[in-house]
Amino acid sequence: MNPEELKFAKTHEWVSISENEGQTIATVGISAFAVEALTDLVFIELPEVGRAVNMDESFCEVESVKAVSDVYAPVAGTVVAVNETLPDTLELLSSDPYGNGWIAKIKLSDEATLDDLLDFESYQKQCEEEAH
Repeated sequence: MNPEELKFAKTHEWVSISENEGQTIATVGISAFAVEALTDLVFIELPEVGRAVNMDESFCEVESVKAVSDVYAPVAGTVVAVNETLPDTLELLSSDPYGNGWIAKIKLSDEATLDDLLDFESYQKQCEEEAH
């Protein structure tokens, strides 16, 4: 996926929106900026399929040699799929964060939550500010 076409949460999650049989599905992952900040990933705890999540709620954890970091749901809805290959291939988060490194798919319950997300340019500005 092209990061310039994605939406981003201020907490460094990305969102790709698609329609599937009349339902709006958000594919969610963490940005390359977040992966670089975490460094040396060792574990991911995926969310449970069927779990209802609220926007800004922690719904999974990524552990690096430095710390355990929460991954926040950038939208409200229900987890309908998780990337089962991630726990055994964590390197996908750094090698392909916007493609095969996706974490979960969430069926949106409130499309208005998309309005709170940043476009790529705004997100890049935020990352530059955080890096200083």
